[in-house]
Amino acid sequence: MEPEAGTSRRQRQVVLFVFLWVSEAGSYSRRYSVAEEMERGSFVANVANDWGLEMRELSARMGQIVLDNKKEYLHLNRETGDLLLKEKLDREEICGPTQPCVLPFHILLENPFQFFQFELQVQDINDHSPMFLDTEMLLKILESTTPGTSFLLESAQDLDVGENGLQNYTVNPNPHFHIKIRDSGEGRKYPELILDKSLDREEKPEIILILTALDGGSPPRSGTALIRVLVMDVNDNSPVFTQPRYEVQIPENSPIGFLVVTVSARDLDTGNNGEITYTLFHSSENIRRTFQINSTTGELHLGAHLDYEIIQDYTVRIQATDGGGLSEKCIVFIQVIDLNDNPPELIMSSLTSPIPENSPDTVVAVFKIRDPDSGDNGKMLCFIQDHVPFALKPSMKNFYTLLTEGALDRENRSEYNITITVTDLGSPRLKIEYNITVMVSDINDNPPVFIQTAYTLYLRENNSPALQIGSVSARDRDSGTNAKVTYSLLSPETGNLPLFSYISINSDNGHLYALRSLDHETIQAFQFTVKATDGGSPPLSSQVLVRIMVLDENDNSPFVLYPLQNGTASCNDLVPRAADPGFLVTKVVAVDGDSGQNSWLSYQLLKATDPGLFTVWAHNGEVRTVRPIKQRLLVLVKDNGQPPLSTEATLNVFLVDGFFEPYMKLPDVFKEEPKMDSLTVYLVISLASVSFLFLVSVILFISVCLWRRREKAVEGGNFGPGVSFQGQLVNVSGTETLSQGYQYDVCLTSGSGGGEFKFLKPIIPNLFAPITQKDPEEIPPFPNNIGFS
Repeated sequence: MEPEAGTSRRQRQVVLFVFLWVSEAGSYSRRYSVAEEMERGSFVANVANDWGLEMRELSARMGQIVLDNKKEYLHLNRETGDLLLKEKLDREEICGPTQPCVLPFHILLENPFQFFQFELQVQDINDHSPMFLDTEMLLKILESTTPGTSFLLESAQDLDVGENGLQNYTVNPNPHFHIKIRDSGEGRKYPELILDKSLDREEKPEIILILTALDGGSPPRSGTALIRVLVMDVNDNSPVFTQPRYEVQIPENSPIGFLVVTVSARDLDTGNNGEITYTLFHSSENIRRTFQINSTTGELHLGAHLDYEIIQDYTVRIQATDGGGLSEKCIVFIQVIDLNDNPPELIMSSLTSPIPENSPDTVVAVFKIRDPDSGDNGKMLCFIQDHVPFALKPSMKNFYTLLTEGALDRENRSEYNITITVTDLGSPRLKIEYNITVMVSDINDNPPVFIQTAYTLYLRENNSPALQIGSVSARDRDSGTNAKVTYSLLSPETGNLPLFSYISINSDNGHLYALRSLDHETIQAFQFTVKATDGGSPPLSSQVLVRIMVLDENDNSPFVLYPLQNGTASCNDLVPRAADPGFLVTKVVAVDGDSGQNSWLSYQLLKATDPGLFTVWAHNGEVRTVRPIKQRLLVLVKDNGQPPLSTEATLNVFLVDGFFEPYMKLPDVFKEEPKMDSLTVYLVISLASVSFLFLVSVILFISVCLWRRREKAVEGGNFGPGVSFQGQLVNVSGTETLSQGYQYDVCLTSGSGGGEFKFLKPIIPNLFAPITQKDPEEIPPFPNNIGFS
């Protein structure tokens, strides 16, 4: 760890310890009392009434008992607030000689998080009798012992405390001894045997006494031991210890057999009266099990493992007795040195998982830490790993709460593995790691998002009804019901498009279906909005624009505008006898209702009396002569669709006289079909030229027809039999397939079957010819006529 990080962590630890000390100092606890050995289920108290809580609060806020002791002695009834015994309590097992016997515990409430401190005092009952560890005692008393001399006896053990503990000793009536009670200063009472009358070994070498120990219970309990008094010859020197008190420190991890201390005593007597024997004196069963003394050398050895957390020090009394029965005593005070041999413990009281992702500052877990070691070995630090949106907060002594820091986002992370580390400050440091898993539950905080910002779908016209034309898809980052997406159609905000009669959508998967057959010539494109809604509460939604493009199919055959193919009259075209090859005979004009490539028209000569006499330009439908002719022609107009559709146009070509020959020849520019690098550019130029020439032709046509119509009718003569044209207007100026512009002068007159027709008569030169004055009555009315290019 870096120095800066270590310093910062130590500062946080100091703040934590101060906070815990202040919290504990200001806490208030209520104490209850109960007698030991009460039956399971016995009533202790009603905590709801004591703390002013409503009974339903304990159940609603998940009230629970947290005991410092690992055993669960108490049970809390959340419905009534009653505190009951979960099992019988044995005060001697729980507290031993400690008085009073108090069990601290807490009651924990959640939502909001709250602690209540309690103490349960276990009252002692007189359920144990006094008991002597040695049922027979041996006393060797010199016959020269003066009356009033006292002899300290082994004390009895009583596990009860207070008034129920050991209170008195008695001895059976006899002329030589009586009992005196002596207080050790540690709360324990020892019996002393007082000599009332001098002994005479020759008269009575052995005296048998019965020592009785009594407690203060009601009724009192008792225990007895036998005292054998051997009257000895005079021994005038007692053993003397080199020091009356020994103080020793020993680590708690010392092995069995470890030499604790060696005591030593001296006796000035010789022989049997000077031989010293060492024994443990006034020692409890625990001391005799823990320590063993060599009766000859005085070495005190360890007989069992030590545990500082159970017993911190021992007081061992050793008696040195010589062969003559005289004795002396010393005290060995043994202090157990604590080692950091206990790692910290973590007791989890409450854990909430999963938690909603929109839960800032929410209590996730409540737990307690403890370390039975002392000093720095028992001081603890508690922390979690960095980079998690959680924080530890101390609540009271050794209690912590784990809270969320801000709102969580399940879509970024749905599970957190949190490691709670508890370490002590001993040397070496011991630590534990407690792992918990916190699941994050979903809320509806993400609307559906379409995969595309907009959709363009293509559908060919003449489709089958109920055809799937595509699909839209939206994703929702939430889970479960919150992520279930349904789709619906929204009508357009503007327009009168009957959307729901054209399109339907599968609400589950977003598939789009065409409900009817569409016609590209009627509708080329339309758009609508699809709405995606999730299943959350409240639901969230998003929208996307869908555009449907109706693709054209080649379902319309070309339509011939000129010459009309209505079957009522045949089309006759006139060609001068002196026409040169390349002479423009007529032009077939056709249109196609399709669009794009399907509307590109091409012309070809399908059938003729003599196919070698005429040629048809493929791109504009112009029929020209190859050599002098008189023929009947069948022209095929075909579009560029797949499959191609076609229409036939029938032309009758007649040779006539009287055309103005200087103007019969076409300019050289028309003798060869222009070559274009691009068909598109060719079409654009053609449309522009045709439009311009059309306007010029209309103006010239009107002028000529007004002033020279009658003269032209006389010169035109009567064409062959069967030639008849019905009067009607035809405007083909907007045809897409015209590539070049030509001027025509066509007069169609409705009448009794006869017709007038002039073809390719020069117009511009005649504008400058002198106009012959005619009688107004000879000028016929303005006919139905049209000019086109």
